[in-house]
Parts: sequence; structure tokens; C-alpha cells
Amino acid sequence: MSHVLVLYYSRYGATEKMAQHVARGVEEVEGMEALVRTVPAVSTVCEAVEDSIPEQGAPYVTLDELRECSGLALGSPTRFGNMAAPMKYFIDSTSSVWLGGELAGKPAGVFTSTSSMHGGQETTLISMMLPLLHHGMIITGIPYSETDLLHTDAGGTPYGPSHLAGTDSKNPLTDAELRLCHALGTRIARIASQLRDR
Repeated sequence: MSHVLVLYYSRYGATEKMAQHVARGVEEVEGMEALVRTVPAVSTVCEAVEDSIPEQGAPYVTLDELRECSGLALGSPTRFGNMAAPMKYFIDSTSSVWLGGELAGKPAGVFTSTSSMHGGQETTLISMMLPLLHHGMIITGIPYSETDLLHTDAGGTPYGPSHLAGTDSKNPLTDAELRLCHALGTRIARIASQLRDR
């Protein structure tokens, strides 16, 4: 069975919840499964002494899991209009995957969570797309046939799902935000399945 890697970093839990719903969308597609993984926080001690298994949440991703995926959904909270440092740190470690062209031609999509409506949702999504384009991935967003994009008053963009977490990071995901996460997972998995079967 082929898998879509749903890879995220989450500090307060919203991006993790989004990842879980993206994964549910992936698993709606016959013959596809979701592999949910995270990346460790960046610290001066992380690689030296911290455990290789997180205390909670998904396991940490490996480069082999990235290499072997049929598609990728990448999620990060916004940090000053950009992806969070732990996700960028991981992506910067993927040179060997890039040199081998091992992600080229595979579908990918992105998702994010912000504390304010205009806190950089779209620039964060674009910042995550850039290294994926360098890897030769096929970027997929969300089409406006997903009508939640037309009516949302919270998160949601054609670049990928987003969530408005609020200044205290406690806003629950809205039904529309959840549906858009699900839609992205399904879309990536369908494209991955179609490319696999060619």
C-alpha cells in the first residue's frame, strides 16, 4: 500500500489536529494510507541528548519515510509569515533526498495555523511550497469547487488549509477548516494514486 506522509510541527496543538484531519482525507482514497509524523523542536540539546521518540504525538520523521512516500502534506504554524524553524531545520537536512531526485514528480500540499486572521497564512503556505518546488514536487492547493473557500470567515485559502487559532491559540478548528483539511488529504492521495497507476 502506498502512503502519503503527513508531516507537521505543532507547538500548541492546532497544527497537529489539522494533520489528523488531513490524514483522514488521505485514507478516504482506496489503496492509500496516511503516515503521520512530526519533527522535533530546535534546541541546542535536541540532537545531542534528547530521546529520539517524542513524549506525545506522532513519531519523528525519518529521511527514509520521506523518500518512500507517494505524496506529502506539510504543516507548520506561522512564525512571522514563515514556516516554523523546526520544519525549516528538517527540510534543510533533506539534501540527500534532493540530490537523488527522490521526491520529483510526487504531489504535495501545505497547511498552517495562525493566531490572527492576517498573521501570514498565505505567506507561510508559500514558504513551505518553495523547497518542495526545488525537490521537483507537484504542488496542489484546494480548488474553489470546495465551496468552503467561498464562505469561510476563519481559515481557508486556495494555497492550502489554514486555521485561525486566536491570540491565545485556543480557538477550535471550525467545521469549514476541518473539511478543507480533509479535502487536501483526499486531493493529494487521489493524485498520488493516479500517478502510481499510470
